[in-house]
Amino acid sequence: MTSNQYDVIVIGAGHNGLVAAAYLAKQGKKVLVLERRAIVGGTVVTESFGDDFIVDSLQTGGTLRPDIIKDLKLGLDTSGKNARSTRPAFVSLQPDGNHLTLNAESIKRFSERDAARWPEFVRFMDKCAYILDVAYSTIMPRLPRNFSFEEGYGLLELGLELRLAGRKDMLNFIRALPMTAQELLEEYFESETVRAAVASLAIHAHTLGPMEAGTGYTLIHNWLNRGGLAHALSPRLRRPSPNGRGDGGEGEGLGVRGVGQIAQALANAVKSFGGEIRTNAEVANIKVENQVAKGVILADGEEITANIVLSSADPKHTFLKLVGARELPPEFVWHVQSIKMRGSVAKVHLQTNGNHGIPEGTLVVAPSIKYLEKAYDAAKYGEISEKPYLEVTTSGNTVSIHFQYAPYKLKSSKWKVERANVEKLAIDTLAEYFPNLKSSIVNHKSITPLDLEQTYGLTEGDLNHGQLMLDQFLFMRPIPGWSNHKTPIDNLYLCGSGVHGGGGVSGAAGRNAVKALKQKTW
Repeated sequence: MTSNQYDVIVIGAGHNGLVAAAYLAKQGKKVLVLERRAIVGGTVVTESFGDDFIVDSLQTGGTLRPDIIKDLKLGLDTSGKNARSTRPAFVSLQPDGNHLTLNAESIKRFSERDAARWPEFVRFMDKCAYILDVAYSTIMPRLPRNFSFEEGYGLLELGLELRLAGRKDMLNFIRALPMTAQELLEEYFESETVRAAVASLAIHAHTLGPMEAGTGYTLIHNWLNRGGLAHALSPRLRRPSPNGRGDGGEGEGLGVRGVGQIAQALANAVKSFGGEIRTNAEVANIKVENQVAKGVILADGEEITANIVLSSADPKHTFLKLVGARELPPEFVWHVQSIKMRGSVAKVHLQTNGNHGIPEGTLVVAPSIKYLEKAYDAAKYGEISEKPYLEVTTSGNTVSIHFQYAPYKLKSSKWKVERANVEKLAIDTLAEYFPNLKSSIVNHKSITPLDLEQTYGLTEGDLNHGQLMLDQFLFMRPIPGWSNHKTPIDNLYLCGSGVHGGGGVSGAAGRNAVKALKQKTW
């Protein structure tokens, strides 16, 4: 057993953990990042599942906040984040082949009135996304208890931004958050086809249906993370070099320009500022003495000490597995146990011979609001949707299918049995629109909610470390009274997607955790 001393240990090399580590290393802190897998990135990872079979495993797209990219000198291109003209189309596939592209010209084929309303809807969504972005950059005070004016200053800034947004947009933004996506979209569009296409974004990666309260909020959240409807254009993924490394040497992984480039850039930044990253280093426990975090114990028994421990793992895993319930107040444990995870996303990646016939873009199978709601109904009863909501993207010969709903908790089956069923449903559903797909497939890789938990460390397969719902956002995330990254254990902080600002790819949660440490005496 060895003993090492650091200023900060960061548990998990997901993008938020790496963001926090890079900022702290830049400040001159001695930082160690510990990652259980052999590669860094968490959900923001590009992996090879065979020769010429390289995919963005979980997150199809995403962009870190521009200020983070600038602060950490990452060198990532942000020019396309808000430039919709430079990215592929967002297309809603229709059974009759009359597919809808979400732009005014294509919408006109379904409704001239809706086409006329489209620019105003986009303007409103952009404004809402801007306001939400400001909210996410604000550390939420510990309401309703232990409120401090220092922490509340961010709320004053947020209130000012709301005022500057204009009275009408401010009220409409606040009003939109608790609405259902269906209700919100009915105020803008008369075409069911248009409504359903946009509503698909509201349910993406969330175990909610478009008729559920709060999907107005998730629509705005996903619009913010994507910079609109479609995923930003990403150049084709490049083959790994013979030694498995990219052009930049150690830590460069596959040398890709998919979402994996975000993790690569962050890992390189951590190292350039003097921080350390250890992969294949699973944390078994957070060492706690007299309610103070002292470091971590690895799965192989090694103990590493630190003044501060930051966990980018989800809150349930952090508190119930790494800390342990007996070290925490009973009421706190109850609240943590009550966090809604409920993952219901599966991924099916296909390697083809190139003749799949699927165009570039973000394509969805979402023909109607009722179709999407019925797909969600299955998950409510622990069943896999027989007519699922799909989102499809391509990169060269590979086809990636995001499948909903496939609940982590199955009522009457097991995932080792249902994997093949999800693969078949995904392929059969998509083949109804692209007949050449099946004959073009040469290899495939599926990722179930159970895989998300066991391989990627996501409790109950929840990509967001906790559902983004009205009772789990702002000062109620991860739980009421603990929204400022602090925990009942002194010197233990949260910095992952399960805290305010998390969900999707932005890095806000990791950066905000560093802000929360600014008053800490080292």
